[in-house]
Amino acid sequence: MNKERPVLPDLIKEHMSALELFQNQTLRPVIKMQHGLLISAFKSYIAKRKIDLSTLTTQKQRSKTKAVFVKDINYKNLTLGMIIGAFSADEFTHYSTNPSEYNKRIIQIVIQRMQDSLAEVL
Repeated sequence: MNKERPVLPDLIKEHMSALELFQNQTLRPVIKMQHGLLISAFKSYIAKRKIDLSTLTTQKQRSKTKAVFVKDINYKNLTLGMIIGAFSADEFTHYSTNPSEYNKRIIQIVIQRMQDSLAEVL
């Protein structure tokens, strides 16, 4: 599978906190690299749960998408695993310094990405 992690240089600014720097140097590129996997997993999840997003308004589709990540802890943890599993050992060591904050950021970014990619999901 050997995907190459994208470089997102426009996100790195001066005077960023360590959290923001890790988010923009590591989290966002990994999430972008895993986009296809995240879409496939989400499609599988909504099919398995018999969730029909196509009959909903755009706003309700976005709301339902967010609810999946907020309410289903197992699916949320699966998603976190898909992202964290792509870290290097050094990145994982850094992630381990504040996992709850990074998990929150990962899920927020993934929710936004799924909401923006509903056309791919449907």
